[in-house]
Amino acid sequence: MESVPFLFNREDWSLHRKGQLDQQRHQQKVKEAIRKNLADLVAEESIILSDGKKVVKVPVRSLEEYRFRFDPGKQRHVGHGSGSERPGDVIARDGAHGKAGKGPVAGDRPGFDYYEAEVTIDELAELIFEDLGLPNLQQKRRPELVSTGYEFNDVRRHGAMANLDKRRTLLEAFRRNALAGEPAFYPVRPEDLRFKTWDEAMEMRASAVVLAMMDTSGSMGTFEKYIARSFYFWMVRFLRTKYHHVQIVFIAHDTKAKEVTEEEFFTKGESGGTKCSSAYELALSIIEERFPPDEYNIYAFHFSDGDNFPSDNSRCVKLVGDLLERASAVGYGEIVNSRYYSDSTLMSVYQKIEDPRFVRVTIRDKSEVYPALRAFFRQTPEREVITA
Repeated sequence: MESVPFLFNREDWSLHRKGQLDQQRHQQKVKEAIRKNLADLVAEESIILSDGKKVVKVPVRSLEEYRFRFDPGKQRHVGHGSGSERPGDVIARDGAHGKAGKGPVAGDRPGFDYYEAEVTIDELAELIFEDLGLPNLQQKRRPELVSTGYEFNDVRRHGAMANLDKRRTLLEAFRRNALAGEPAFYPVRPEDLRFKTWDEAMEMRASAVVLAMMDTSGSMGTFEKYIARSFYFWMVRFLRTKYHHVQIVFIAHDTKAKEVTEEEFFTKGESGGTKCSSAYELALSIIEERFPPDEYNIYAFHFSDGDNFPSDNSRCVKLVGDLLERASAVGYGEIVNSRYYSDSTLMSVYQKIEDPRFVRVTIRDKSEVYPALRAFFRQTPEREVITA
């Protein structure tokens, strides 16, 4: 009996999407490069001093195209694999010896090619803020924070291809083909297409106010001012990106504190002595007059170099305790110039405060601004000290 040959054929549709796959891989590599450099990018001077619309350039290592090459060692089974490899797996390494020139010793091997990928501040902010939120947020009597969500609650015959409901489309095709006597998912005709549609759902959330306090005394040098402004730059952007109606109160202080505008807060020069309790007293007064704790979630954050008038430290501890009775969280950030100073006496007395809603951080380098953001704005904060 003559055997009948069979031909098995399978089309690899991924080949038709090569450009799209390459683009997705490039975007993924850019995001990975940004995540690895977030600590440095957050405190980048060109961003902090910009108008918020800056384009950031991130170095990304180039990828070589796949190519065939001769095996110089004439090894067996060259070019054969087990079939279990996945994109990104390392299947071989260059066995050449020597250094690539990284470090204090001169190398004898060529380096790698790096290219600068451009990303906007909004794209960078999305990665920075993806897991941040106001901690201990509770429902209050006056809901003001509006959160926008989307509800997919309808299916239609017309719409954008990006919203194509594949499952319902295939079911419609199968139903039509079955009625014609040939139950199958193929062919799919235009009348089988089904598209998901959505409605915007506005959810009222608890109201919140953030009190931003900054030391502007004469001891705040260029480095200290830059770190404090870097933190508050991203804090303000985070709050206005993630919460529609959060209120921010700006307080600047030396030996006296006063409420200032946002522009004054970020541009005010330094002068005078230091009395940190003045900022806490003004914050408590503002809360008492305008933001009742039973109607608002209250957050207070203070940045200073810690060079406080010594007799004022005990007063500060008491006032922080008063703030904790009214606030959902209180944070203190101390900026320490590692060339001259260690932790201050103010930080030492704050270590005695055991309330988990009080978070303190020490910043000695601009790369520690990002960890400070994460310490103050994680969803379930725990008492922690961040040091270099």
